[in-house]
Amino acid sequence: MKIVSFKDKSGRVGGGVLSGDTIRRLPKSGTDDVLAFIESGGTSPLGEELSVKDVTLLAPLYHPPRIFGIGLNYREHAAESKMVVQSVPTVFLKLPSSITGPDSDVVLWTNATQPDYEAELAIVIGKPGYRISKENWRDHVFGYTIVNDVSARGVQLATSQWNLGKSFPTFTPMGPWIVSADEIADPHELDIRLTLNDEVMQSANTRDLIFKIPELIAHISSIVPLEAGDVISTGTPPGVGLGRNPQRWLLPDEQMVIEIEGIGALRNTTRAES
Repeated sequence: MKIVSFKDKSGRVGGGVLSGDTIRRLPKSGTDDVLAFIESGGTSPLGEELSVKDVTLLAPLYHPPRIFGIGLNYREHAAESKMVVQSVPTVFLKLPSSITGPDSDVVLWTNATQPDYEAELAIVIGKPGYRISKENWRDHVFGYTIVNDVSARGVQLATSQWNLGKSFPTFTPMGPWIVSADEIADPHELDIRLTLNDEVMQSANTRDLIFKIPELIAHISSIVPLEAGDVISTGTPPGVGLGRNPQRWLLPDEQMVIEIEGIGALRNTTRAES
């Protein structure tokens, strides 16, 4: 099952379940139909049919409770960043106000210095929980999506706190949909890659994650109760601009495409602040 958010021709924003070229609407519920669907356990009835050609896809979740980012979760990425992998996951937050959807622009703000790309597999929490055991992690995963953890390295690395450098508006492209957990047999066996203007910059497999999904869920929930709709972005493989020689920062009018096996492709174009 693929769950989407979209804007129809009338400008109405809604959620739905995508099958082929057809979307079945989710019930209207507050400000985020998909979040309400997740909170219901995926049991809400489906409504009218729409053609995907008649809508604009948005980020599948645009009001998640929280976005937890995981840093330095591929050993080669930690090495290229000249940072030490910690004994526990490195966790930071990206503000939900930074979310943008597929085929939308990532704005290179003038004060977002040294902008960089990061291809990531993201988990969407379904069942809330506190102190979740590693053995029960699957009970709490609703599905998976793609996140581009766009980062202004000049801001991020100016202090030890990463949140603001990763939370500029449009710095969290997400989508194009959430794939339900039952469609991904093993999230630790997925090819992941990012191309920039058709050049492959990152190419890896999620089997290379240092802290696997059970460990991430157990660690975060040992401190903070997880809520339905929380997003955990699991970290990026090597190949980011920060780690290149010479370093390679994003420029206006460049196309970033992230592909993750079993999920799809997330496309975004950069543009300069106007």
